[in-house]
Amino acid sequence: QLELVESGGGLVQAGGSLRLSCVASGRTFSSHAMGWFRQTPGMEREFVAGISWSGGSTQYAGSVKGRFTISRDNAKKTVYLQMDSLKPEDTAVYYCAARRVPYGTISLGNGDEVDYWGQGTQVTVSS
Repeated sequence: QLELVESGGGLVQAGGSLRLSCVASGRTFSSHAMGWFRQTPGMEREFVAGISWSGGSTQYAGSVKGRFTISRDNAKKTVYLQMDSLKPEDTAVYYCAARRVPYGTISLGNGDEVDYWGQGTQVTVSS
């Protein structure tokens, strides 16, 4: 069982940066792939980034590749999303996600297979 709590959202101007954090409680954090999804009203949930157990493998949506960086600190049971060069279209509620997967894989897909979700944190990028 994992509980995920996100923080770090807020209002930022286009071109600015934010760093989201997701702290997990539970004993099995290091055996879960972690990731970030986002959703805007009336739109489907969108995969943003994912990272494997060790942090050795990462995946990004095409819309954020080169601008966002996902990382994790297993000792702190925390996953981060560094968001740079933010655009108004990045405005959304961002959700932390965890899925128990084999070592080295990420496999978060569209979120239907995710085991645990955080409560979400709002990111608003003004133009």
